[in-house]
Amino acid sequence: MQCIRRGGLVALAGLLALVASTSGASAAVTPAPASADRSATPSSTPYLPKPTGPHPVGTTSLYLKDLSRPDPWVPGEKARELMVSLWYPAKSPGKRRARYMTPKESELILKGTGMTGVPSDALSKTRTNAFSDAKPTGGRRDLPLVVLSPGFTWPRSSLTALAEELASRGYVVAGIDHTYETFATTFPDGRVTICAACELQTDDFGKKAVESRAADTSFVLDELTGSHPKWRGGTLIDPSRIAMAGSSLGGASAGETMLKDSRVRAGINMDGHMFAPIPTSGLARPFLFLGVQGSHSPGSSEDTTWDRDWKHLTGWKRWLVVAGSVHASFTDYDMLAKQIGVDLGGDLSGTRSVEITRRYARAFFDLHLRKKPQPLLEKPSARYPEVKFCSPETKTCE
Repeated sequence: MQCIRRGGLVALAGLLALVASTSGASAAVTPAPASADRSATPSSTPYLPKPTGPHPVGTTSLYLKDLSRPDPWVPGEKARELMVSLWYPAKSPGKRRARYMTPKESELILKGTGMTGVPSDALSKTRTNAFSDAKPTGGRRDLPLVVLSPGFTWPRSSLTALAEELASRGYVVAGIDHTYETFATTFPDGRVTICAACELQTDDFGKKAVESRAADTSFVLDELTGSHPKWRGGTLIDPSRIAMAGSSLGGASAGETMLKDSRVRAGINMDGHMFAPIPTSGLARPFLFLGVQGSHSPGSSEDTTWDRDWKHLTGWKRWLVVAGSVHASFTDYDMLAKQIGVDLGGDLSGTRSVEITRRYARAFFDLHLRKKPQPLLEKPSARYPEVKFCSPETKTCE
């Protein structure tokens, strides 16, 4: 399949480019060269900034198996297996701080993205703020739920900083590894699956991928909120207050999931190409576009899908872009790359990329799942001058 590189860095540490035809009908991923940033001072221990909420954060992992459908990428697998991480408000800090990822996962992810010049276990050393299997807190059906879907080839851990922030503010967060779409997913029996989907791309790849992710998400919601939830804290989740966010392909999947599953009340697309169009019948639930200035500004020739779908979003909506960001800025990786001495080309220093993503995502969910007014989403903020409010009608962002 012949592919054309689309603007923006779209994988771990900005080392992959999501490539699509100009019509958005096909997609592939190809490694892009990486180099160490000689001007940066690598940190001996990469870290995620502390969350700002009042609650300690607990985390656990779930193994789920959907017997109702085969795996979309490996036909020989007669059931769809998923690994899901949960982050949640905890009664008290636990004794064991959660691991960001395993050394083997770090090795496979860095190898898959073509990163050189850093230790193979660099990402596994990242210090998190959540505690493994800490006891959750909250009343019955008291906590809203946010589902997070990562970018293509990225693991669920790529959105940990956002997940920890939301959990510290009283949300349950479910991060999904979409099996065979990541460079590495580890299962409880020790199996490590790799990116089979990377070898199977066709002209309708993007559409197939978002439809598969929508099915993954609906299944996870069934398992978390059904009559016999697979997580011991499942009864704390309020099934009437569910939302979704994702980066890159995960962001595109948020829109598709909302179209297929009415339980998802609001969604955020963080710098993702909309592979499956919003239909002319429209989507009336709240939706936020949050992306890179330039490639995702109104009228950009690099990605026209946001312009195409904007008019079909008939509910509350906003289109925000972040000056100085790159594709990885809406995940942990823009920040972590700086910490290990890799230059992605972005202008957001220190932990700024995470701070912006956390703050605007939290405002969106607080508004739409908790009905708390959010002036931050009404106009530009002097505290966040990098964030521009876009008007597709005038093709401007201010």
